[in-house]
Amino acid sequence: MDEKARLTERFEEHRSHLRAVSYRMLGSLAEADDAVQETWLRLDRSDVSDVENLGGWLTTVVSRVCLNMLRSRESRREDSMEAYPSDSALSLTVTVDPVDSVDPEQEALLADSVGLALLVVLDQLAPAERLAFVLHDLFSVPFDEIAPLIEKSPAATRQLASRARRRVKGAPVVPEADLTRQRRVVDAFLAATRGGDFDALVALLHPDVVLRADKAVVPTPAPLLVRGAVTVATGAMAAMQRARSTAPALVDGVVGLAMAPLGRLFLVLGFTIEDGLITEIDIVAEPERLGALEIAALDV
Repeated sequence: MDEKARLTERFEEHRSHLRAVSYRMLGSLAEADDAVQETWLRLDRSDVSDVENLGGWLTTVVSRVCLNMLRSRESRREDSMEAYPSDSALSLTVTVDPVDSVDPEQEALLADSVGLALLVVLDQLAPAERLAFVLHDLFSVPFDEIAPLIEKSPAATRQLASRARRRVKGAPVVPEADLTRQRRVVDAFLAATRGGDFDALVALLHPDVVLRADKAVVPTPAPLLVRGAVTVATGAMAAMQRARSTAPALVDGVVGLAMAPLGRLFLVLGFTIEDGLITEIDIVAEPERLGALEIAALDV
C-alpha cells in the first residue's frame, strides 16, 4: 500500500468522529461534511509523519475549520432560509438554500439523535463558547487543548464552557413534577402531530383552546387568533411534515416546542396547560420576540 492510500485509510478511521464533532459545532450536515472534507485536504497537504496522535491532530484541525465557519456565518445567517405562510396558522413551508444538498430526512434523523433543542441553544452561543462546550462537554477534550484554538487561557476557556453549559441547561421556573407533567402533554402533542392522529390531538386540547400566532407566522394586519379544539387540531395536522423539524425545549423555564430546520431557530410554540389539557398555544416567529426568549435543552 502506498503512502497516500495508507493516509486515506487512517483518515477514514476517524471520519465518523470528525463528522460528529463538526455537526455539533455547525448544526448543518452539509456544512459538517464540508468541514470534514477541508480537514482531509489539510491532512493531505501536511507532513504528519511525526504526529503520534492522529485523531487528536484531526480533531484540532476540524475544530479550527468549524470555528472559522462559525465566525464567517454571523454576517450571512439571516439568508439561510425563507418561510412562506400557507393557509394554516400552524402550517409553514421552509425552503432551504439549494447549496445544502443533504437529504432532509437524513438531516432530521441526525438532529433527533443529537437533540434538536441542543442544536438550537448551541446556535445561539458565540463561536468560542460553542467550541469550548462541544469539545469539552460532548467530546471530553481537555481545556488546555481547547484553549489555543480560541486563543484563551485554559481558565478562560473553562469559564466559556461553564457559561455555555448554563445556557444549554437553562433554569426551570416550575417544580420538577410540574415540568414532568408539562413534558408529557407536549410530547403527546408533538407525537400526535407527527403521526397525523387527529383524534389524539383533539383529546389533548381544551374544547375552548385559544391559539395566537404573531404576524411573522401568518401575514395578517394583526396577530392571528384561533379558537376551538377542532380548528386548532386541523391547523396542526397541516403542519405534520414540519413537525419533523420540531422538538421539545425549555422556553423561558417551561416546556414548549422549538421548530428549527437545520438547527436554526425558526419559531416557538408556548403552551398553557391546565388539568392535563392545553388551554392556550402561543406561536412566536418574529425575530425580536424569538431573540428575547430563553431557550434551553431538555435531558442534557
